Amino acid sequence: MKISLKIFLGYFLLVGLAAWFVLVVFVDEVKPGVRQAMEDALVDTANVLAELAKYDLKEGNIQHGRFAESLQNYQAKSGVANIWGIPKSTADYRVYITDTRGIVVFDSQAQAIGQDYSHWNDVYLTLKGKYGARSTPTNPSNPDGDTIMYVAAPILDMGQTIGVLTVAKPNSTMQPFIRRAQQKIMGWGALLFVLSLGLGVAFTWRFTRAIHRLRDYAIAVAQGKKAAAPDSSNDELAELAHAMKSMRDELDGHQHLQQAIQQLTHELKSPITAIQAAVELIEPDMPVQDRTHFLNSIKTQSHRLQHMVKNILGLAALEQQQMLELPANIQLADLVSHQVQLVKNRADQRNIKLDTELDPALFIQGDAFLCGQAISNLLENALDFSPDQSTIKIRLSHTVEGICLQIQDEGSGIPDYALSRVSDKFYSLPRPANTPNAGQKSTGLGLNFVLQIMALHRGKFSISNAESGGVSASLFWPH
Repeated sequence: MKISLKIFLGYFLLVGLAAWFVLVVFVDEVKPGVRQAMEDALVDTANVLAELAKYDLKEGNIQHGRFAESLQNYQAKSGVANIWGIPKSTADYRVYITDTRGIVVFDSQAQAIGQDYSHWNDVYLTLKGKYGARSTPTNPSNPDGDTIMYVAAPILDMGQTIGVLTVAKPNSTMQPFIRRAQQKIMGWGALLFVLSLGLGVAFTWRFTRAIHRLRDYAIAVAQGKKAAAPDSSNDELAELAHAMKSMRDELDGHQHLQQAIQQLTHELKSPITAIQAAVELIEPDMPVQDRTHFLNSIKTQSHRLQHMVKNILGLAALEQQQMLELPANIQLADLVSHQVQLVKNRADQRNIKLDTELDPALFIQGDAFLCGQAISNLLENALDFSPDQSTIKIRLSHTVEGICLQIQDEGSGIPDYALSRVSDKFYSLPRPANTPNAGQKSTGLGLNFVLQIMALHRGKFSISNAESGGVSASLFWPH
């Protein structure tokens, strides 16, 4: 199982359990909370009505007095109120009054007048000077069904209890409010759950994305590709990325040093052998023409050695570099024009025309020196393989693949067997017979140098035979 799925399932389980627990507690607390609020309201109502009923009870006119008349008028009303969208159209209260013996002397519903209610807790406890209340099933045969709450208050005269007034209200009248409260809680709970789920997905994606970037970086390192160590806002992952980068730098340092030494040792054999042979053949009494030939050979091979050492060390350093340290904004047309001017004298000496078409509006972010070196290598290569009185076309344009610099000569082209190897290290083709350096080979590092520079710029380098003849070399920088 992937770590992203493990993290998400763990988060989902934690949030799900927490949400379930909170919702269950809230929903379970709604019903008793509403009933407690209703009981508190009934206490106040019973005490107020007890004060209003006191005078009619003292005068023995409780069934036909103003108190009874007021209750009847209230019960006859319709459309009493609209409470937060829930209409209240009828009076839900029942009020009855008992005397000091517990005998019902008034009942707003005229159901229990004359009955003995002294055994009910609301009346019994109030007559004892205590708080009297009870909750009784509406249907005695179904004790688990709807109930009615009864709350009593003493009717006092000069500090003496002369009766008990009880207010009764069915608990079912609170059910719409309880149901609506529960629905709101469930609705908000579901919304919070969905939001938490979304946050969990976002958190898991963000966290695992950093891990995946570290994985991709490690794979790129194993494959020897150029890759920048990923950044992360997570301290531990940032430390891991830094540690991996340090490890790569350390390993690359040793590996590139070893490779540079091996390559240098292998490639130095040929010019050293040529120098040794020339030295051994030179004699004091040999003709001047022969001596000059061997001395020129030594000079040429010495120059080749110096150039080779410089290129190998430069290429080794470039291969070790994983990212541009200080990229800057580069106007490519100016950079290409500058490199063209550097080789113009050589081209003029051989009547080679440098035909340029450069778009001045193209810019890239990169290292101007390295990009200049790549362009210079391609121009030098084109000159080496171009016949006299030919044309080298240089085109800088915007393409689908990115910004493209194309350099095309009119030489003999690349043999088929060499097309896939021309950018390999130390692979070089002899210069054509119709060029100044006919038969000679280069160090074979120039095109590989170009390849490494473009990889550092996240670009591409391609070289192929042109349909019209000659070789077309192209540099592509990303948009």
